[in-house]
Amino acid sequence: MTELGLIQQITDSFTLDGYWELFSLVRNSVITAAVLGLMGGVIGVFIMLRRTALVVHGIAEISFAGAALALLAGVDVVAGSALGAVAAALLIGVLSLKDKDVGGVTAVLMPFGLGLGILFLSLYQGRSANRFGLLTGQIVGVDDMQTRTLVTGAVLITIVLVLIWRPLMFASVDPQLAAARGVRVGTLAIVFMILLGVAVAMSVQVVGALLVLSLLVVPSAAALKVSVSPLSVVLLSMSFALIAAVGGIMLAITGTVPISPYITTISFLIYLICLLIGRGRRRRRRAEAAQVMTVS
Repeated sequence: MTELGLIQQITDSFTLDGYWELFSLVRNSVITAAVLGLMGGVIGVFIMLRRTALVVHGIAEISFAGAALALLAGVDVVAGSALGAVAAALLIGVLSLKDKDVGGVTAVLMPFGLGLGILFLSLYQGRSANRFGLLTGQIVGVDDMQTRTLVTGAVLITIVLVLIWRPLMFASVDPQLAAARGVRVGTLAIVFMILLGVAVAMSVQVVGALLVLSLLVVPSAAALKVSVSPLSVVLLSMSFALIAAVGGIMLAITGTVPISPYITTISFLIYLICLLIGRGRRRRRRAEAAQVMTVS
């Protein structure tokens, strides 16, 4: 197929005919994505500060295995995903608590979880769309009950993060000093891992196990490129995640491409723009500093 033909095919896949009728079918997904995006923006700040981005992917792999097992057994997929994610988060947290080798533990568990998930999916004889949705998310796969469950979970995670904000921030920025000041760093680490596990499990329902980083990590990474103020970083991260999640669904309605590429592309573009803005600011500061040195 020529390049022109490929562009024409992609263009033809987009249509605005009956857009708002289609939107009514994904209203639950939009609500869920908006709330999960806001939650992801909050918890993503701590993911970046604690340098646990790889852990998110590792938890997502085992969350995928739990969801695949639930799909095979014919029980609630969200519950299976949550159980797998929380189990993975606790296992990583406990095993890495003493030797601090979070990356090593995650790297060991990640392929194991992915292998189990592939095994369970290979045994599943149902609709192929259900299997594909676990990996890349589902645009119309969120019903009223799942919406209430996911929104409630996201709100509870956000409330807990707000309640432990100061000690968790202290322990994330300087764990040694926090421990010396009496902060229970180990307990906070386990609590955070549980919250992270649940957050990953819920995000998997929207973007899938393979692309969960685009909702929980990329927005916060982008925010940190343009601001160092804690409040600004949180607000920007929440805004970026909200734009990526809701914008991805709104664009996915117009075509036949799955939701995940839209969300990941929007997230990447936001990060790229923030990266360029951050570099531009640093160059201006260096130029101003050099000018001051020259004058003096």
